[in-house]
Amino acid sequence: MPSTPARRCHAVLDPLHTLIYFAPEAEEAFTEIGLRPGRMTYFASRAAPMGAVSAGVVTATFFNFSPDLVARHIPRAWTLADPETIVTTRFQVADKVLRRLLGDDVADSEEVEEAATLAQRAAQVCAPQGRPLYAAHADLEYPTQPLTSLWHSITLLREYRGDGHLAALLDAKLSGLDALISHQATGKSFTQEFAQASRGWSAELWAAGVAGLQERGLMDETRGLTEAGQELRQGIEDRTDDMAREPYESLGESDLARLSELGHGLTRRVQAAGAFPAGTFAAAAAGET
Repeated sequence: MPSTPARRCHAVLDPLHTLIYFAPEAEEAFTEIGLRPGRMTYFASRAAPMGAVSAGVVTATFFNFSPDLVARHIPRAWTLADPETIVTTRFQVADKVLRRLLGDDVADSEEVEEAATLAQRAAQVCAPQGRPLYAAHADLEYPTQPLTSLWHSITLLREYRGDGHLAALLDAKLSGLDALISHQATGKSFTQEFAQASRGWSAELWAAGVAGLQERGLMDETRGLTEAGQELRQGIEDRTDDMAREPYESLGESDLARLSELGHGLTRRVQAAGAFPAGTFAAAAAGET
């Protein structure tokens, strides 16, 4: 289990954001406005709040994707659909997917409204300095409907934490591929097959990344983390948690516990409704929430 109240709250809320990346409604909606199916819809929808940015900006802010994969879709995506339309569509998709998974009764419930209020309070404590992806999303107009507002607040908290996580990875001298391989080796992330394919890394580059981590004494011959590798990864998570805790802790102990309780119930419901395809996450990650 995550070790602090703030980290536990992140763990139970985060799936309510990430489910959009696995929902068939997302690709359907984004292709209807002109984007091509597959990775383009992911890159463009998540990057759109930054505007029509270059492939280099997306590679930098998303971090663990192959630059070649990003360059196949960005900046071409902006010639097919403008960022403003993509952002609007993304909010519509979030509402549609959450309603399907939760049901209208839950989606329009007092519990969702309460969670939205608490999550927005936390998100508004986040500061933009050094957090480019968070800052872009924070500049968007806040949705007024509670369900979509909740999703947006969780998105802000996620991207805020993610930007800090990249700082911790750089401090640990891990490249994007190093970070992906070492995180996958913890058993608390994607399966290797999904991680490698979805992030666009060839078998040769993946093997070279493993070899580099082995040379540093961070992975062993079985491709598991050594004690040094485990300590490095734990240190990264601890630093990430420390940089991300202020928004959650600003709620106070009681309201933070309440947001976690509400988030846990909603996440359990969407998971039970099949929000995440089988074979995406390792067993340890699937059980974290």
